Amino acid sequence: MQKIQIFFPSPQLRILRQLAAAEDRPVSEIVRRAVDRHISQLSVSAFDGDSKNPRFPAFDGGRIRVGAEDLKAVIYEDDER
Repeated sequence: MQKIQIFFPSPQLRILRQLAAAEDRPVSEIVRRAVDRHISQLSVSAFDGDSKNPRFPAFDGGRIRVGAEDLKAVIYEDDER
């Protein structure tokens, strides 16, 4: 295992320490588990051999149902009823 230094904003570190105390674990273990979880969510093929340019999953959001010019009217439509 190698040692690194990570800086956390005070509110985030406070929450990490509270969580560590509640779980009776060191902060370092909580951070390692979070990193492991994040890494497991990434597809190994997402990096395609080039870790500087990961390929992220894409999705099709479907067709546009309301044009920009009508969007405000549609958003406030329920308020008028």
